[in-house]
Amino acid sequence: MKTKKKGIRGFQVVEDECIWMKAGVVNLHTCNKVYDCFDCKFDKAMTRAMGGKPTAAIASNWAVYFKKTYDGASRPCRHVVTGRIQQPKICTHNYECQDCAFDQMLDDIEISEAQSVPEYINVSGFDLAQGYYYHDGHTWVRIEHGGIARIGFDQFVMKLFGKAKFVSGFLEIGSHMEKGQQGWAITQDNHLANIISPISGTVLSVNQRIKQNPDLMHDDPYNDGWLFIVEPDAPLKSLRKLKYGDDSISWMEKENRKLMDMMGPEYANLAATGGEPIKDFFGYNPEIGWDRLVTTFLKT
Repeated sequence: MKTKKKGIRGFQVVEDECIWMKAGVVNLHTCNKVYDCFDCKFDKAMTRAMGGKPTAAIASNWAVYFKKTYDGASRPCRHVVTGRIQQPKICTHNYECQDCAFDQMLDDIEISEAQSVPEYINVSGFDLAQGYYYHDGHTWVRIEHGGIARIGFDQFVMKLFGKAKFVSGFLEIGSHMEKGQQGWAITQDNHLANIISPISGTVLSVNQRIKQNPDLMHDDPYNDGWLFIVEPDAPLKSLRKLKYGDDSISWMEKENRKLMDMMGPEYANLAATGGEPIKDFFGYNPEIGWDRLVTTFLKT
């Protein structure tokens, strides 16, 4: 099965009318940031271009225009104006959305709902989610709406360490993840393994559910078992050297061959007959050695 490799893969933005267009400042511009105006290059450029103009129609930014256009007692929430929500809602923060709990809650809801079930391809007995980028240490990165990145483990390493638990370490909300550096860990039977961060960026969310229910990370590693949501420092740069499409398939086949070599010819013959990889490989084969598995497959 062949997959094309071109640019960053991710989700399409459902809404497309820029808030500057909604405000009547520009005739046509589409939004590709899911109304995250505070991190939008077009918004910053418009603010610079319109700075110093006296009229509301060409205000210094959309927030100023909205403040001048709508009466203070009945100002509609910007998400009502853009059509993001249907029910009436008054803005109580004077269009200072960065300080609005409702605005942040809406983003959190959309981040959760935007996560769709991926399509899979089976490679050497292991599911590989399509449209994901893979790091050599068996973590994946998925680019989602607004340019955020979701991170998790692939099924290979979750079957390798079938009883492992997630330890977030210092990577809590607001902390910085550095590509190529050890960021968090997994533990199993008094063993610990550090994990290399696949990209650089600021942590926006940590999946608290897998701390309470580690099985989720193993049973559904590409979907509900995700680990972090991160705002990448530089999306294109962060994705360099990660595997995608056909490259990820070839890589997974090589990783499986390494595992079979560790087990010897009998295991290789069993795998050739189509036998399913067992869950908790380490638990059933402790003689292989924790450190050997960690060094070979997690690169730490």
